[in-house]
Amino acid sequence: MLEYKGYQGTAEFDYGAGIFFGEVVDMRDVITFQGKSVEELEQSFRDSVEEYLKFCEEMGRTPGKPFSGKFNVRISSALHREIVVQARRNDKSLNQWVSNTLEKAIA
Repeated sequence: MLEYKGYQGTAEFDYGAGIFFGEVVDMRDVITFQGKSVEELEQSFRDSVEEYLKFCEEMGRTPGKPFSGKFNVRISSALHREIVVQARRNDKSLNQWVSNTLEKAIA
C-alpha cells in the first residue's frame, strides 16, 4: 500500500504492458498512476496526488479525503441506551466510549 499526504494507493503489475499501475483507494474521485519501476510508480503516485490537490484548489473545491473519521451505525434503541449508560459509567462521551471500544476490538 502506498501512502502520501493521507491518501493511500494500491498497485498491480500488467505483465503484457510491462508496467505497474494503481489507483488511490476510498475516494469518490478517480486518481490513477503508473510507472515502469517501483520508484517510478511511487513518484507517479505522489505526482498524481499533488495534481489532484492542485486541481481542487484551482476549481475552488475541497479535496476528497479518504476516511473522514465519521460513520453512521444503526442499532436498536435498547443497545443505544446501554452504550450511553456504559459511557457515563466510564465518565466518557458516547463518541469516546465507542472509539475506545472499537480500538480495543481490533488490537
